[in-house]
Amino acid sequence: MSMFRDMKPIRVGLLGYGTVGSGVAEVLVANREEIRRRAGRGIEVTRIAVRHPARVLALVGDAIPVTQDPYEIVRDPDIDVVVELIGGTTVARDLVLEAIARGKHVVTANKALLAEYGNELFAAASRGNLMIAFEAAVAGGIPIIKALREGLTANRIDWLAGIINGTTNFILSEMRDKGLPFAQVLAEAQALGYAEADPTFDIDGIDAAHKLAILAAIAFGIPVQFDKVYVEGIAALAGEDIRYAEKLGYRIKLLGIARRRSTGIELRVHPTLIPQRRLLASVEGPMNAVWVKGDVVGHTMYFGKGAGKAPTASAVIADLVDVTRMLTSDPENRVPHLAFQPDELSDARILPAGEMETSYYLRMRVKDEPGVLADITRILADGGVSIDAMLQREPAEGEASTDIIVLTHQSIEHRIDTAIGRIEALATVLSAVTRLRVEQLN
Repeated sequence: MSMFRDMKPIRVGLLGYGTVGSGVAEVLVANREEIRRRAGRGIEVTRIAVRHPARVLALVGDAIPVTQDPYEIVRDPDIDVVVELIGGTTVARDLVLEAIARGKHVVTANKALLAEYGNELFAAASRGNLMIAFEAAVAGGIPIIKALREGLTANRIDWLAGIINGTTNFILSEMRDKGLPFAQVLAEAQALGYAEADPTFDIDGIDAAHKLAILAAIAFGIPVQFDKVYVEGIAALAGEDIRYAEKLGYRIKLLGIARRRSTGIELRVHPTLIPQRRLLASVEGPMNAVWVKGDVVGHTMYFGKGAGKAPTASAVIADLVDVTRMLTSDPENRVPHLAFQPDELSDARILPAGEMETSYYLRMRVKDEPGVLADITRILADGGVSIDAMLQREPAEGEASTDIIVLTHQSIEHRIDTAIGRIEALATVLSAVTRLRVEQLN
């Protein structure tokens, strides 16, 4: 018989009872015995805080006390672990700090909170010998945090690239499959519940940048530095670029990329052309995937649902089990929040946008006359940018202009900036140059 069988269950207070909170409560009941066998003791939700208690009381009845005041839960001496699911970075931050001050461990799915205040929160938890567990904050039910913190710990991570926002991936998949414009597909995503009424955080790349800042901190042993992530969203992406990318053998995905270079670390989120033969290119709809390159293991990929009730509840409960297992362990021997010991974090330089290094897709509208192509290639050559491939659309009969698409080899961003400025100054170039980045992921 297990020595833990007679131990009291871990008592959990839920802050928030929306989609994820209700999922956590339901799975803890449905899989109670399986979870107890894994954790060594039971895990039970004993209090819930929610803005509108009447709605929750109708669901849970008298089984679990419900309060409107979340501070009642973080100050309750009978609560062992606080699960923060209310979102945002103001009240949530205060509640997490208060829970830590009261000696409680915290589980959170709040990527914005950790991206902006993670360094402060982790330091406070470490001082109190407490844990903040956050598997659910990145990529829903995919255990990418655990893979980076524990499974790949023998490796020096070279780079990672992830589709870490399901809303934008769904939109890009639909634009490609149906040939529809961005605005129409966004409306469809909102109708299906994949996009919020205010989709700004998703379509502008902010949500992916929050997640990338967390992943990069764990991969490279650096502080969380959301403010240094280069971010570009998908709202300006044109359907013709998706079609041209296909002709050239690529698909466009919004990627979060963290890459170690000799001069520092790149942190960037932007629409990216990736070869169709790469596994990441086949990740469609609202799914998430993260590709990691380690020096020892080589390439590994993690794929699954990045959001939703059940996947996110799965990750929250995995964190609750981890916290339960580690409650009695020496704090010095727990897995550190950011995988590296807190006093061993690196102050590696985060590269500014002008020093980023990648390949590029350039599209420009030009007059259909001799010498235009020669002028463009000369400007690129003068700027130290070499061409990998070129596509010129045949103009329709009677049409006086055409599109030229250029794929470059690896280059430094500031060289491309200079070249684009010179190309746009040509009298024969009729439009601003569309610039997208290209990653071979090899």
